Amino acid sequence: MPAPIGGACVVSAPLCSLEWIDKEVALGFRFQRRITLAPGIRLNRSKRSLEVSVSSNGVGHDIRPHGGSGRSRSASALEARLARGDALPLRLEIDDRGAIRYFHGDGTRLSESEARVLRRHARASLRERLEEYCQRLNENLEYLGRLHEDTPPPQMSRYTPSDFEEPPPVPPEPRKPAWWHALWPPMKHRREAENRHRRAAFDQAYRDWEWRKAEHDAAEFARYRRENEEVWHDRGAMEKTLCQRLEEIDWPCETVIDFDLGQDDRTLAVDIELPAEDEMPDRDWTMPAKQVKLTPKRLSATRQRKLYRDHVHGMAFRVLGAVFARLPAVQEVRVSGYRQVTDPATGSERDQYLYSVKVTRQQWKAIDFDSLDRVDPVAAVEAFTLRRDMTKTGIFRAIEPFKLV
Repeated sequence: MPAPIGGACVVSAPLCSLEWIDKEVALGFRFQRRITLAPGIRLNRSKRSLEVSVSSNGVGHDIRPHGGSGRSRSASALEARLARGDALPLRLEIDDRGAIRYFHGDGTRLSESEARVLRRHARASLRERLEEYCQRLNENLEYLGRLHEDTPPPQMSRYTPSDFEEPPPVPPEPRKPAWWHALWPPMKHRREAENRHRRAAFDQAYRDWEWRKAEHDAAEFARYRRENEEVWHDRGAMEKTLCQRLEEIDWPCETVIDFDLGQDDRTLAVDIELPAEDEMPDRDWTMPAKQVKLTPKRLSATRQRKLYRDHVHGMAFRVLGAVFARLPAVQEVRVSGYRQVTDPATGSERDQYLYSVKVTRQQWKAIDFDSLDRVDPVAAVEAFTLRRDMTKTGIFRAIEPFKLV
């Protein structure tokens, strides 16, 4: 898709946007194309919350937030509901020390007396949900350092269109008139009008469903042609394919990626905005044996730097994998990672590049993609042409990135 002259074009998807940036005004960017990718697992450390349903019999499950029930809010009323075995919708908020604040389903905070009743009568249910949540927090932490393990191999596989998963609406069953409607014609006419109205509503719902299905099928067919045929020779198809493939990665935080194809479409340069070190989680979590709380343990400085080092190199690894797997014409990729830092001289934000790596398709094929759990993303990047100034303990200094020739 060509860029408009003297302006900007935005193509939006549910979780990403692809922008063509005017070179004359985008002085802060090295490239014209930009993708903004929304996060899957967030790095937000300041607020942790989960919605649960708990009961006195130990059965609990995650639920979506919803409004309150309007029931009496008192410790005695809460105790009576728990004694009956009622399931209570709650929201739990966990602070950095592992302390928990309890809220009703409508957002009203439980009083201290209510919280004591809840912990006394629904302890098993609460602990079960908190143990699962604790495990998820730690798994998310570990995932940050293993982002590269889901990288696809460079052998291009054909795109298979997905089915439209929304089922069609079910036609309504006509409501038959009662025997006495024959004795009261107005009621018979009302029942007939109701049936016509319900049928008309169904017909409209079915037409809307058919329209959504047609749109989905058309989009999938267009993607099938784009990724299996046009991606070999069409720059617009290559850019759109890259955007969609990067959007499907479970990025831990909002990620901005700028890129440009070389003149012959055989070379691609990519800039990745990396998170700052203080955005990374700084603790893992355990569940005390008897208490209804979580206990945080701060990560050592060494482990934090290793986690950050593995994560930012893993981001480069994933981008390289997406390019070589879905853009078969590209033979060399140059990936550079930068983060925003404050310039002490001016107080303004500027880009600080931490690494820049140049990889050919032939070099990329040497990786064993069946054993990525044994691959160190830092060592993998070091096997290629690399610009990076990093100490053994994971402290980065600024470098000058490769440019797209």
